[in-house]
Amino acid sequence: MTQRRHLITGAGSGIGRVLAQRLLERGDEVHAVVRTAGRAPEGCIELVADLADDAAVAALDLPGELDTVLHVAGVVELASVAEISAAGLREQLDVNLIAPVLLTRAALPALRAARGLVVFVNSSAGLSASPSWSAYAASKFGLRAVADALRAEEQASGVRVTTVFPSRTATPMQEKVHEQEGGVYDAARWIRPETVVDTILHVIDLPRDATIPDVTIRPLVPRPNAS
Repeated sequence: MTQRRHLITGAGSGIGRVLAQRLLERGDEVHAVVRTAGRAPEGCIELVADLADDAAVAALDLPGELDTVLHVAGVVELASVAEISAAGLREQLDVNLIAPVLLTRAALPALRAARGLVVFVNSSAGLSASPSWSAYAASKFGLRAVADALRAEEQASGVRVTTVFPSRTATPMQEKVHEQEGGVYDAARWIRPETVVDTILHVIDLPRDATIPDVTIRPLVPRPNAS
């Protein structure tokens, strides 16, 4: 398989880190965006930026061609509408919604040059909102809208757009969510990051005669009323 060039956010942990490692194992070139230097898997071209900082996102040094841009980074802070702070709301919108838009805009010339693919790793919270998830779900509902619009806008340029909607996945973010909910974290109950990555790789490897607009991944036995 010909070496391909990828840009990944959230490569320091969870789904993003597993995805970066799998692409490196295939011999691909991986530009990994991380918040803290030294977090990217060995072998990546590390790009350090706080995705909540518009200037830092704009300053990223992007290659001239990109086969994929993979938006995996995300933050969550659970709170009811009655209790959420402006800062908590803004951070989730900045990282989960605004940064992917700005980064995609910056990467579009490189994506068009390669007739590439944009993958937005969204969430089941981008399909339905549960109590205390209003800010996070709002950011993910917005990201779904961006993906749908971008797909239509870039069809003529050959750039494909896919949204992946994983439900609860066994990652450090999920562990934090359980702490906020006051629940006991049991990784065995949730989707493995490797399973989500397998799905993303299938999307990446899809022949150019087809596209997968969106795909939803859920645990085999979801808990009642799970978000």
